[in-house]
Amino acid sequence: MTTDPWGRVDDDGTVYVRTGEGERVVGSWQAGAPEEALAFFRRKYDSLVTEVELLEKRLRSTDLSAAAAMTAIEKLRSAITDANAVGDLESLIGRLDALSGRAEERKVEQKQAQEEARGQAREVKERIVAEAERVAAETTHWKSGGERMLQLIEEWKKAPRADRPTEQALWKRMSAARNSFSKRRKAYFANLDQQREGVRADKERIVAEAEALSNSTDWGPTARAYRDLMQRWKATGRADRASEDKLWTRFKAAQDTFFDARNATFAERDAELRVNADAKERILAEARAEIPGITDPRRARARLRDFQEAWEEAGDLPRDVRDQLEGAFRQIEDGVRRAEDAEWERTNPEALARAKDTVDQLSAAIAGLEAKLEKARANDDARRVKEHEAALEARRSWLAEAEKALDELS
Repeated sequence: MTTDPWGRVDDDGTVYVRTGEGERVVGSWQAGAPEEALAFFRRKYDSLVTEVELLEKRLRSTDLSAAAAMTAIEKLRSAITDANAVGDLESLIGRLDALSGRAEERKVEQKQAQEEARGQAREVKERIVAEAERVAAETTHWKSGGERMLQLIEEWKKAPRADRPTEQALWKRMSAARNSFSKRRKAYFANLDQQREGVRADKERIVAEAEALSNSTDWGPTARAYRDLMQRWKATGRADRASEDKLWTRFKAAQDTFFDARNATFAERDAELRVNADAKERILAEARAEIPGITDPRRARARLRDFQEAWEEAGDLPRDVRDQLEGAFRQIEDGVRRAEDAEWERTNPEALARAKDTVDQLSAAIAGLEAKLEKARANDDARRVKEHEAALEARRSWLAEAEKALDELS
């Protein structure tokens, strides 16, 4: 019989392993020496040791899940318990027990990490859903709002998953927000289409009025009517693009027809009035040369009437020089009127009386101040002497101005 610390080979070739519960048959050996049998079954034990070591390393240095580790441990435990091998099997079971404890710890750690990850995922998706609900409720920029909603859907897909009930509840809100946005956008454009149809009908009526006026020769009232139509056009709003372009083309064509005809008529009329412009330029030149030299306002007014009569008889002016010539002639009329006003002020009895009264008052005041000055000098009152001298200087200056004005009025 051949023995080993952990097993033996009986004389009949039966191989035993020693365990805490006693010996257990692990096989038989008939082909060679008993030492070879023990070596063979020790190699099987060594293989088990290697498997335990590998599992220890995986659990220590990788992110092997607790569930996978427990499965591997139990599988290896079963293999060791019934192993046909010779060696310290109980020590391997002890190492597996230690691994089970570490796997349980990892299970707790992984559960905590999973809960934290789900909590973070919940926060991320809560934020995504909250923004989607805000976009659905508030956005009126439909293009950018639609693009943002699509981006949020993509962010949702890429975000980590929370627990199933939370995922379902949040996705229900997300889907509701997307549907709400779509309904608001559809309602807006449906209403916009309705409004644009109303605008199109209003502009159809404006265009019809413009086309009815296009052949009018009532130039002034019709031009004003076109300005009113243009204001109505602008205030009406916009129809759909195709209708807007077509209606504007018709409106502008009607307007151009009228104004082209009016411009042609005015151009012909202006050509006929060119002779009037030449006549009025001569009248203007004569008035400019003569009237400023007349010093008597009444004679200037009489001469101006002659020029005014000639101006009216000369007739209408072409549009391109009307404002210029009329403005120049008004300047001459304004000059005569200013001269008449100045003459009236100069000869106005009331103004003369006021000027004389001012001179008299200042003369009296000066006489009174001179008496006060003599008295102050007699009393050697230097302060009052200085005050009276300053007052006299001022009033004598005022008197000189008042006498000059009185002389002019006289």
